[in-house]
Amino acid sequence: MNITILTLFPEMFTGFLNTSIIKRAIQKKIVTINIVNFRDYSPLNNHQVDDTPYGGGSGMVLRCEPIVSALESVKTKNSKTILLSPQGKLFDQQKAISLAKEEHIILICGHYEGFDERIKNFTDEELSIGNYILTGGELPAMVITDAITRLLKGTIKEDSLKNESFMQDLLDYPTYTKPPVFRNLKVPDVLLSGHHENIEQYRKEQAYLNTKNKRQDLLEKK
Repeated sequence: MNITILTLFPEMFTGFLNTSIIKRAIQKKIVTINIVNFRDYSPLNNHQVDDTPYGGGSGMVLRCEPIVSALESVKTKNSKTILLSPQGKLFDQQKAISLAKEEHIILICGHYEGFDERIKNFTDEELSIGNYILTGGELPAMVITDAITRLLKGTIKEDSLKNESFMQDLLDYPTYTKPPVFRNLKVPDVLLSGHHENIEQYRKEQAYLNTKNKRQDLLEKK
């Protein structure tokens, strides 16, 4: 898979691309992640990418030319272009699964007051990671890239993915490790029993109860 991120702040991705699972996926050539600074595509001598909004108002709005030019420089017939915006459809695990099947994804990071509305004519969809406002689209781009990359074959063991939260419209079951007792808090006996059938049943029950107690909305959906 190829992921291209259009941003004004490429330096924000340095640590993200060189750490943990993302780094290993890149090294194993499971994913290619390219960062493009769309300021380089500004037609203005001072490389300005924003301007005041028509009709007045506070803040600065991102201009069409640099973003569309940067987009056209990387887009192919197999690209899916996503505008990152608080007005977009909420990103979730099912969307991550869907996007993981794409050949090339382009993520456009906003900044300042927002985008010139006409930019949306050159994209396929708008996505948001939550009902709140961030300074820019860089953090959402990292969230979406991480969620997609970890689903790609070879990045994480398939057995690990299968039981994760949201994969079955349920939250994950609680997990424990050594020591068996910590400050009078004990690991459930069934997990120490070695009885795999009982352990599996216990985990299914706990996943259901975990979801019921924390995310009743997921059970209603299921």
